[in-house]
Amino acid sequence: MIRSDGETAERPRRQMPVRLLLVAGVVLVAVGVLAVGGLQGSLVYYRTTSELVADPELVGERVRLGGLVVAGSVATTADGVRFELTDGVHDLPVVNSGQPRGVFQEGQGAVVEGTLGADGVFRSDVLLVKHDNEYRAPVGGAARPAEDGG
Repeated sequence: MIRSDGETAERPRRQMPVRLLLVAGVVLVAVGVLAVGGLQGSLVYYRTTSELVADPELVGERVRLGGLVVAGSVATTADGVRFELTDGVHDLPVVNSGQPRGVFQEGQGAVVEGTLGADGVFRSDVLLVKHDNEYRAPVGGAARPAEDGG
């Protein structure tokens, strides 16, 4: 603002009230806590076979185990499927109760939930298969022919 004598007068600056800053800070912290809490339920943490074998305290504890299904290790049992998981360093036998989904195969990534027994066998009741999102047409014309509408 310009005064009549030609000099500018400074406006008094309004300071933001301390209460408003405190409320804004509390709101930001609350949003952060809620965001982190919401993400924890959707994240899947798992141990590798080397980590599981190296920690004797995990024997008998329920954990998630991830790795690649070893080629030639898959065998169907009366109750489910038996296979080995590897992280490239340690192979670990897994006995899963229940039949795996159609995309389960050797050489594919898998995450299992269960317990490691004192005998060194991981007993699982949950089997999740990792796969990419790319569609590949069946090889050798194994696809069903299109039905004619007429």
